[in-house]
Amino acid sequence: MKPVPARTVLVPLLEPEGTASGPRTMPLLRLGFRPFYLLAALFAALSIPLWIAQFAGVLPAPASYPAALWHAHEMSYGFVLAVIVGFLLTAARVWTGLPVPVGTRLAGLAALWIAARAFNYFGPLPAAMLADAAFLILPMIALGMVLVKARSFRNLFVLAVLTAFLLANTLFHLAVAGRVRFAPIDAVHFFVFTVIVLITVIGGRVIPSFTGNALPGIRQLRSRWFDALSLAATVAALLMVLLAAPVAPTVSVCITAAALQAGRLAGWNPWAARKQALLWVLHLSYAWIPIGLVLLAFGVAGRLPMSAGIHALTLGAIGGLIIGMITRTALGHTARPLKAGRIEVAAYLLVQAAVLVRLAPILFSSLAYLWWTTAAACAWSLAFALYFARYAPMLAAPRLDGRDG
Repeated sequence: MKPVPARTVLVPLLEPEGTASGPRTMPLLRLGFRPFYLLAALFAALSIPLWIAQFAGVLPAPASYPAALWHAHEMSYGFVLAVIVGFLLTAARVWTGLPVPVGTRLAGLAALWIAARAFNYFGPLPAAMLADAAFLILPMIALGMVLVKARSFRNLFVLAVLTAFLLANTLFHLAVAGRVRFAPIDAVHFFVFTVIVLITVIGGRVIPSFTGNALPGIRQLRSRWFDALSLAATVAALLMVLLAAPVAPTVSVCITAAALQAGRLAGWNPWAARKQALLWVLHLSYAWIPIGLVLLAFGVAGRLPMSAGIHALTLGAIGGLIIGMITRTALGHTARPLKAGRIEVAAYLLVQAAVLVRLAPILFSSLAYLWWTTAAACAWSLAFALYFARYAPMLAAPRLDGRDG
């Protein structure tokens, strides 16, 4: 399957094949998804038990900044951002057909990401800020050069998103260091909400498309105006929460956005996808967006902690879609059948269980908070440990069809 011409592509809907020729380097460094999916999975598996040990007082807090902020920052600007960069470095070649960083340049980016994680834990803070900034700036330069050369101007929006992440992350570090008057957690919430908006846009394209392609003839109800209305309401709701807008209108907009998102998801016919794990994990994870918006409304109204909505969006929507997409794209890009086995299904179910168990002590304050949170951490960590164990041999080996990529 040949890539769709770059000028017409906004989001790739299919898993592309590799190219017949290209830089022949070690398989792990042939495309961005290979090292960054593995690094992200390993970090997701290890960092959460570390955070729980700090929370329980078994281990000291990071030397850089408070443990709660470290956890929030690293799961966003560490784990999620690694997946995003790995995806974009891979997608850019699909969009354009032009070379992207591979080999030693890709290894350098991976080493920079690792260094940033170390600096964010051990300090010093200036080194953490610079390493985080470099990890965003270097991929932006590489992506910008490829997209401009290919005249793929519609995809330049990714540079605007990465620039916003760069500014927010820099504000986070400056605020933690006491250089600016700014709540550091707001930079994390900005990241999370922006990713949710991206999921609303991209998920609205790929989830019904994947479902329709895998299940020919199924009935789906889709409307451009309804999609646009859902997106607009979601952006408005998240922006109002971020800016601490007045309670009554914020609650109303959050509930409205949740209803629109739920209606949109229902139109994709998620029930028809129940027998195919690669599909139901996407539908089920997307369902956490309307749930998260409702929980945010309760948080704004003072009926629940705000962390309920945040965790529904982060663990449920973002975490669930990440585990679903990094399995699907890894299978596709290594020329393997798009079919989830028992390990993948176990990983999907563990992530969903982690969300439910993590929300339990927030929603029901009578529950033992530490024990339930620890159980959620174990489920999450095991899910990504399973991914790492299953996919490390695949991503460190050449494509099955012998092509490059």
